[in-house]
Amino acid sequence: MEQEKINMQNYPRVEIDFNPEIKPMRKFKDKTKINIRYNLIYPFAFAHIYWNPQISEVLYEIEEPILTPDESAVLEQIKTAMREMVNFNVIVEKSREALLEYIDRMFKIIAIELGFDIPYGSYRKIYYYLCRDFMGFNEIDPLLRDYFIEDIECNGANTPLYIVHRLYRNLKTNVIFNDTEYLASFVEKLAQRCGKYISYANPILDGSLPDGSRVNATYTTDVTTRGPTFTMRKFTKTPWTPTRLIGFNTLSPEMLAYLWLLIQYKMNVLITGGTASGKTTLLNAIAFFIPPEARVVSIEDTRELNLPRENWLPSVVRSATGLGNIGEIDLFALLKSSFRQTPDYVIVGEVRGKEAYVLFQGMASGHSSISTIHAESVDTVIKRLETPPINLSPTLLNVLDCVCIMTHAIVKKQETRKLKSIVEIINVTPDGIALTNTPYVWNPKDDQFYFKKNSKIFEKIAKRYGLTMNELDLEFKRRVQIIYKLYQQKIFEFKKVQEIINEYYKKPKEVLQKFGVQ
Repeated sequence: MEQEKINMQNYPRVEIDFNPEIKPMRKFKDKTKINIRYNLIYPFAFAHIYWNPQISEVLYEIEEPILTPDESAVLEQIKTAMREMVNFNVIVEKSREALLEYIDRMFKIIAIELGFDIPYGSYRKIYYYLCRDFMGFNEIDPLLRDYFIEDIECNGANTPLYIVHRLYRNLKTNVIFNDTEYLASFVEKLAQRCGKYISYANPILDGSLPDGSRVNATYTTDVTTRGPTFTMRKFTKTPWTPTRLIGFNTLSPEMLAYLWLLIQYKMNVLITGGTASGKTTLLNAIAFFIPPEARVVSIEDTRELNLPRENWLPSVVRSATGLGNIGEIDLFALLKSSFRQTPDYVIVGEVRGKEAYVLFQGMASGHSSISTIHAESVDTVIKRLETPPINLSPTLLNVLDCVCIMTHAIVKKQETRKLKSIVEIINVTPDGIALTNTPYVWNPKDDQFYFKKNSKIFEKIAKRYGLTMNELDLEFKRRVQIIYKLYQQKIFEFKKVQEIINEYYKKPKEVLQKFGVQ
């Protein structure tokens, strides 16, 4: 027994990399050829995406260490003992390194106390599952760590989880919660990590995890007949850069150059589209074009924006902490407050209600604003803004300069996102009829982007800032070339793209020379 104790204590701590390097992923035109594997939690968890000819479907499988029956029994006993000894809800706030060290130490103490003789190979696997379940989110932890996953969907017990993959879209996984009670306890864990409470009396959860990922969950069969459910919209710590969007053929260099000029000259931009059409992705991408010295204030329901800048004040709404909406801070209150914080740019994650009035008043008073709204066209945007619960005056809508319309599309049998059109708002009549100009449009027939030269917003910029149309046109062409050169040279990295854009604001001639632009 003494010899066993010495051996267990001498085991080196298992090295686990929870953030392995993200490598570019190939997109297959023929989905029957898909067969890729990549790291999620090295060296223990991998994603395997492949075509299954038996069901004619692309599947997403999590590959983790396989435990023998004896190893599974030891794991359950260790977990039970650790739950009784430790309040992990308290220590989960510790640093990752401290937690890994703590779990390793507790594992060894409990294993020796229970008299287990565990070979190091088994010890490594069990340690991984202890870390995954106590520090992370059990079976779905590898999914949450997959950079390429946008949404995780559980439709109840005894049914596979589905994910929305950035490249391969809706995929069925091999993760299944077979026990309704276990699934219910997992949903309780999600609620705790969101700092909220879910029960039979309050069976619906709407919250955010510490990393910003959005969670919506239900608790009882009274609400969802298959038992507890959850949907998670992941928060992307590193947003797609403008050059990445060109690589995905979401938009064209001309569209980006046009938006760059609009952002620089403080035009007001509204991004519209359906659910998961890429509105926030585009918002994050064009935020790269905000001048480096500008002060930015952002307001969101759930933290999704990630701006590569220092002079940025991010604000997030706070739910009520008791009855009667005590302690609630909503978008309306945050937005009113934001205009007292001397912002150069105000970014609102999504407008849905009375906060739209404050936003448009801010635009009218000279605060450049960028926001998103659920709508499929300019006419729908106008109607949403003019009718309850927003009820804006049509004349106030004239402060809006540009509407970008995002859409989901099927191109060559592949799901994709496109910037369908950029529409300039020239005038909105008292009757709510919008006079518009559409300088940029995507044609689904040939999957090409087209643009015309006459821009009413460029004319507005020229008048407001004392520029000539020739000067603006030359600047537009230069920026198109710079953006395309960045794409050609595969400059996709978050910080590098921002550095070059910032450098262009400060030393334009040097950047033009560097990239060989006339």
